[in-house]
Amino acid sequence: MATKALFNTVVNWFIRQRIDQIQNFMDHPIETQKGILFSQLFHAEDTEYGKAYGFNSISSYQDFKNKVPIVTYEDFEPFIERARQGHKDVSWPGYIKHFAKSSGTTNAKSKFIPISTESLEYCHMKAGKDMVSIYANNHPENQLFTNKNLRLGGSSELHADFNTKFGDLSAILIDNLPFWVEITTTPSKKVSLMSEWESKLKAITSEVKNEDVGSILGVPSWMLVLLQRVLKETGSGSISELWPNLEVFFHGGISFKPYKDQYRQIIGKKINYYEIYNASEGFFGIQDRSDSDEMLLMLDYGIFYEFIPMDQFHFSNPKVVSLEDVEVGKNYAMVITTNGGLWRYLIGDTVVFTSINPFRIKITGRTKHYINAFGEELMITNVESALSKACEVTGASITDFTGAPVFMKENEGGAHEWIFEFSHHPDDLDRFTDAFDHHLKTINSDYEAKRYNNLTLKRPIVHIAKPDLFYQWLEGKGKLGGQNKVPRLSNDREYIDPLLELNR
Repeated sequence: MATKALFNTVVNWFIRQRIDQIQNFMDHPIETQKGILFSQLFHAEDTEYGKAYGFNSISSYQDFKNKVPIVTYEDFEPFIERARQGHKDVSWPGYIKHFAKSSGTTNAKSKFIPISTESLEYCHMKAGKDMVSIYANNHPENQLFTNKNLRLGGSSELHADFNTKFGDLSAILIDNLPFWVEITTTPSKKVSLMSEWESKLKAITSEVKNEDVGSILGVPSWMLVLLQRVLKETGSGSISELWPNLEVFFHGGISFKPYKDQYRQIIGKKINYYEIYNASEGFFGIQDRSDSDEMLLMLDYGIFYEFIPMDQFHFSNPKVVSLEDVEVGKNYAMVITTNGGLWRYLIGDTVVFTSINPFRIKITGRTKHYINAFGEELMITNVESALSKACEVTGASITDFTGAPVFMKENEGGAHEWIFEFSHHPDDLDRFTDAFDHHLKTINSDYEAKRYNNLTLKRPIVHIAKPDLFYQWLEGKGKLGGQNKVPRLSNDREYIDPLLELNR
């Protein structure tokens, strides 16, 4: 025990040395970002992409905007494919050995995101250390390295392809973790790298139930599945009964708001919750204060940030701003230039700045995942806030949900149709629906206007999902685990119609 305590003290001292550097970019954000941009341009000026867009002649941010186009994955895919086939110096110097396979949300077509040596070390791995550094600095009494950290990644099988490898980002990270992280982590690398979800879940449960877990890391929806399985296997009344030293949950991938009450119930005691904002394309934000719902935008990971105001997103030539010109409270689509060789890449996420000194953000949704069939501009943050209120007044708790429009027919108004999977059903579904509708009107004036007298939008149509509906749908798609999920909102009926069919 004394050895563990000494190890915890030493590691805590080591990782907290990073705090001064974090404070430096908080104090000098614009200078930090400009340095990253011109460093990236210099490093990549002799690549195919750099030559094509004249990186060596760019001397200002305005030059960069004028010469380098904003791209989607589909635009950039030919360059990624050349790198995947083993070509050198395509969009980043040298060879790219690893590609993170990401299906976005539930699209059949996979994306292959380049992971350079630099992005692996100075973005993803650095961020993992920073996540712990920030927590340790806020909680100097922590015992993170006295107890085990439970990690839950996605499908973690690496596949040889051409002269490169592709697989889930978690596989790449696990393969490159420093020894001192691996010895304090559960489950073992062998189990973590299993690819078949059900077998993996069983193996993880078998390993972790006898460990002294102090922290957990993963996507809230899938971690909840694991914790429920662990309780069932052990017969424990709560997670805190099984793991009394559990102190923090680092979570990301999806909004935590719909799961907050369920975690309080299943854990059975107060712990800390720290949100992170990461993706295959990069690691962007870390909650830097306890009991906060904001994340510090991490500015020294080799990522240069730009933002498109969402009210201009669909324009042919939208306004694009750097960090210097963002405004608090405005919804933006995020554009990134990375040390993995992505240039002005539209990642598909939307964020709002809650502060510009320092720069803190909240994730508001996806550029493609919203409902705006009637001009209502309904974002996921609106829905989650309204659902929280509806659950509060009806004693309900939601496990999963999705929504889509019912389009207008002749003289009949449209509507929003929803499927909610409840862990605790509302005391009255009509009251739940009315509360949900009422709070949407309160927080979204466009929705309220369209709901006026039921002329454009009628009252929401609500269906109760049978137990494990969303799990069964993802299982049928071969998308269990990791960051796989059904989109919460969709502007068409691509997801809700198959779910309704399965729910019959």
